[in-house]
Amino acid sequence: MTKPPAPKRHLPTSPFKAPVAPPPKEFTVGDQVTHDMYGLGRVIGIEDGVAALVDFGSLQERILSPYTKMSKL
Repeated sequence: MTKPPAPKRHLPTSPFKAPVAPPPKEFTVGDQVTHDMYGLGRVIGIEDGVAALVDFGSLQERILSPYTKMSKL
């Protein structure tokens, strides 16, 4: 069995920029959102840093952080 390769280190003196992780998305109650699978919806509840409860009209879903498939309109 082989190990996966180790992530590459970026030296501080390197002329190339190290990849930066995007900041986590934040939503508030009342935000209108779109989800890749469920479509348009409105945030009706927030669990701090854990999940968002979204009303998509015909159903309500608890979407877990980091909200990769959801974006604010």
